[in-house]
This record gives sequence, C-alpha cells and structure tokens, in this order.
Amino acid sequence: MSIMKQIEALYTQRGVRARELRQAGEKVIGYFCCFVPEEIITALGLIPFRIQGSQREPIDEADTLLEPMACPFARSCFNMALKGQYEFLDGFVAPHSCDTIERMYHIWRSNTPSPFNHLINVPHMMGPSSAEFYKNELHYFAGCLETFAGRKLDLEKLRQAVRLYNRRRALLRELYALRKAVPPRVSGTEITKVLVAGMGIPAAEHIDVVRAFIDEVQQRPAPRPDGLPRIFLWGNEIDDIAFIELVESCGAHVVMDDLCTGTRFFWEDVPETDDPFDGLVQKYLCTHCPRSLVPQAGGRADDLENRFGYIREFAAQWKADGAIFYIVRYCDTCELEGPDLKEYLTQQKLPVLMIEDDYSTTTMGQLRTRIQAFLEMIA
Repeated sequence: MSIMKQIEALYTQRGVRARELRQAGEKVIGYFCCFVPEEIITALGLIPFRIQGSQREPIDEADTLLEPMACPFARSCFNMALKGQYEFLDGFVAPHSCDTIERMYHIWRSNTPSPFNHLINVPHMMGPSSAEFYKNELHYFAGCLETFAGRKLDLEKLRQAVRLYNRRRALLRELYALRKAVPPRVSGTEITKVLVAGMGIPAAEHIDVVRAFIDEVQQRPAPRPDGLPRIFLWGNEIDDIAFIELVESCGAHVVMDDLCTGTRFFWEDVPETDDPFDGLVQKYLCTHCPRSLVPQAGGRADDLENRFGYIREFAAQWKADGAIFYIVRYCDTCELEGPDLKEYLTQQKLPVLMIEDDYSTTTMGQLRTRIQAFLEMIA
C-alpha cells in the first residue's frame, strides 16, 4: 500500500486501528484537547486516542442532553458516543479546556461511562502558582491511571515517552517546513489528513507514517510558480479536510495554521527535565490557546504583541498574504479572542477574513463566495 493510500485509510477510518489494538489486548484511552499529556498514557502501556467528532454526520441524539447552543464540535463527539461509535474506549479523559468540555465530561460519564473516567483541571491563568497546580493535577491523573492500569508509572518510561513524542513533533515541524517553499511542496489538505490520521494510532506508528510521507513529498517535482495567495488559518477544531479543501479549491495555498488540530499540539517540545513532570507542565500548560490567559504586559500594543507575537512570526516565515479565522459557532474563547487577534494582524498589514460556522460540511458551499471575494482582494 502506498503511503498516501495508508494515510487516506487512517484518515477516513480513524477507529479501525484502535479497535485492532484493543482486540489484541491493549487498553485504549480516549481524550480531548491539547492539555492531556499523551506521554503519561503511553508510559503506562496504554494507547492514547484523541476523540474527534464528525462534520459529515448530523447531530441527532446529543441535543436531548446538551443544549443546542453549546459548541457543535463537543455535541458531535457526544453524539457519536451515544450512538456507540466510541464503545472501544477503555477510558475517557477530558481537561477543563473550556466550560462546555468540562460540563460535557459529567454528562458523558453519566450516560456513556467508560471503565476509566477522569477530568484534568487545567488553570486558565498562566503563572508560577498555575504550574504548581497543574503539576499536582498531572500527578493525580497519573496516580488514577496507575490504579486503572494495575502498574506503577516508571519515570524512565515516562522520559522515553517524552523523547518519542518529541521525535514526532520534530517530524511534523519538518513536514510543515515544506510549506515554506513558493509554491508549497505539500498542500494544507494533505497536511490535515496526516495530522488527523495520527490522532487514532500510537505515536511510534505515526512517526513511521510521517517519515514516509516526507520522503514521498521530497521526491515530487518542484511545483511551478502559480502566484496564488498564501493563507494562514486560525481557529479551533478542523479535523475534516472540507474547509481547507474549499479554500485551496478557490485558488489559494493554506501554508500555516494555529489550530487545536494543528500546530498547537506539536509545535513546542517537552523539555527533558530531571523530573519529567516539570517538562510536561512547561510544555502543556504553555500551549497557545484562546482559553489561556497570560499576564498583561504594558499597554495595549505590548499586550497584543505578548499574546500574538508568535503568530506574526508564523505569518512572516511562511510568507502569508492573508489570514482566515474559521471559528466553530458558540466557541466563546475564540469569539472573544478573534477581534483582538484581527486588530493585531491588521496592524501587521495582514488582511483577515473572519468566518463563524457550524461544525458541518453542509455549509461549505455557502462559504465559497466569501472566500473567493477575500482571495480576490488580497491577490
């Protein structure tokens, strides 16, 4: 099987490999968001599986238990659980990434409980006391997971897991670097498939997939200049190729992102510290996310730079001509962060298109005209 066919199969059939591992006697732990350290799960000999929804299936059961004005991504995930599509999970872990996920954790546990259920309380404000609190939360999480797994957490295995995931992060950054070329060597659509494919398989297997894909991309003939605008994408959950495929079909290259399912989960390594929990805290707690609050630095301009300077660097290094914000409806954190980020990027002379949309592929056709008009404006 070619590497592209393998990626396509992993992307379209996310639970197949996890089910195979479970049938082979492994235990699979489903989790939400970027604030749950996969390293701890892996070090205990368990299989982490990042829970996603389905933009292609209607939410037809979850609304009896979740208010319809709640995040449609969260409702879609819960809808899949109610319909038995996550029955292979031995555990369910959610961080307090936002209020909707925190509330849904309790509803999920009450209606579709797994043998292991755990909520990680993640601080919203960054600072020394937050780091201490989060470290205690991770120790508590590890202790509960030890009880479930029936074994103690070996710190050397945790260090090995940190190195394993750092290797994957380095490979994903190497893959993203191929998008710096003009035109990019790899499309945003392909990148999305690679990332989502890796959320349903062990990290070691994903490393092999990413390495093989990079080798395949490097063997392609260099693309010819096409003059198409280069787009930076910001938002929350994009775990389906539909939107990125739409942008690229309108005549653009999606070259960089700041997404929950993109750079946020892999861009920074976990530092290799004497106590591996210290490294995990440094990496995960400092994940760039609209739900996290950093102490204000100076005046308005200084504060914006402190919060969004990394995005300016992304846009500059990947030569973005414009930014598209794709915000899942009812995501309060992104809705509140978006105007400040738009102000900041506008000051950087980077045009911005803000889109609020349902977590559904059925709306893609309605967005085409807006995207085409934006691309014509910046071309």
